[in-house]
Amino acid sequence: MTLTALIAEDEPLLAAGLKADLARAWPELQVAEIVGDGASAVSRALTLRPHVCFLDIRMPGMTGLEAAQALAEEWPADTPFPLLVFVTAYDQYALQAFDAQAVDYLVKPVEARRLAACVDRLVRRLQPEPA
Repeated sequence: MTLTALIAEDEPLLAAGLKADLARAWPELQVAEIVGDGASAVSRALTLRPHVCFLDIRMPGMTGLEAAQALAEEWPADTPFPLLVFVTAYDQYALQAFDAQAVDYLVKPVEARRLAACVDRLVRRLQPEPA
């Protein structure tokens, strides 16, 4: 099974950097798409149904937290909900992020060691349950 991700980040250089960092930390993960706003994140995630969504908190129109809420409300019941990782320069949103079902919360600039720990956590969560 190919694991897929969606990155929602309104700063193109940061989005490209996160994609490159993920390619080094988790080569098996395929970034299906990068979008620049929360509404596009919701729309594309509902279409692509990625395993993981990396959401910036502050984006134009709809925040990452609002996008996570919209996904929770609109996600099809027959598909596992994506693991959510919030990536932001603002640490004050951490509690809200975990209330929004976040698996992790990365503060920009993302350190390689911290991203590796996040990837380990995601990989463990995506492992199939033993029979």
